[in-house]
Amino acid sequence: MKVYTDISDFKDVNNPVVTTGTFDGVHFGHQQILNRLRSVADKTGGETVLLTFHPHPRLVLFPDDEGLKLLSTREEKIKLLEKAGLDHLIIYPFSRKFSRLSATEYVRDLLVNDIGVHSLVIGYDHQFGRNREGDFNHLTELAEVFGFNVEEIPAQELDEVKVSSTKVRGALLAGEVSKAAAYLGHNYKVSGIVVKGKQLGREIGFPTANISVQDRYKLIPGNGVYAVIVRVQKQEYRGMMNIGVRPTVGGMLKPTMEVNIFNFNDDIYGNFCGVEFVKRLRDEVKFESVEELKSQLELDKIQALNAF
Repeated sequence: MKVYTDISDFKDVNNPVVTTGTFDGVHFGHQQILNRLRSVADKTGGETVLLTFHPHPRLVLFPDDEGLKLLSTREEKIKLLEKAGLDHLIIYPFSRKFSRLSATEYVRDLLVNDIGVHSLVIGYDHQFGRNREGDFNHLTELAEVFGFNVEEIPAQELDEVKVSSTKVRGALLAGEVSKAAAYLGHNYKVSGIVVKGKQLGREIGFPTANISVQDRYKLIPGNGVYAVIVRVQKQEYRGMMNIGVRPTVGGMLKPTMEVNIFNFNDDIYGNFCGVEFVKRLRDEVKFESVEELKSQLELDKIQALNAF
């Protein structure tokens, strides 16, 4: 897959078959659109193209809105789309100026002149242009004017998948990582840098690595204990993670992410660490004593190993 952050680099592509959107999480609904894109490209001798935007439009249009939580960082999205078999990914810089383009300007200047669209494939509720003034009817008129094909995936076909980014976010915030994985077609992942904590876990035989997520808009699953797969130093390990405020050992004002990596004792402070959520084990609980917590952690480890 070729990735473009400058639209002028996009050239010499055969019959671009294009779709557009944020594709946050690249869930099953998105994959349905990408499959149709590939089908059209195979019939027309074309190459598949996704036009997406960075930063996320809401971050530009509503900069004071702290409520946005994203399922994938830009780097994670690139990996997921490459795995999905996309040929070309255009990451277009979203700005206020760009948001003011009319629907006609958007199609003429970007899709036709810059990309050279041969066929456009969109979901049934797609809207575009200034104030979201453009819709499928507008597109069919513009397609006739500028000489490209346009195909709308029917509502029934997408509704059968019953997946949206909103549903995935809801499942994750509730800690339902297995449900989220079913929607996504893959386990949800979070990554960050290992930072120093209070090292209380080491004192009770369950040393943990504290993960600091660098992207402030990345969605963190709801508080609880999870069976996880950990990737660090180019190796993969099994483990269990607690997300929460550690109520048994003094408590925290903000939730932390602490992972106990099974059969692992290396010093990894400052290392990049990826965590893949496999199964939720239980809620975060305040125990009467540290010994009671330790006993529960031993049970959690057994459950986590069974989850794999």
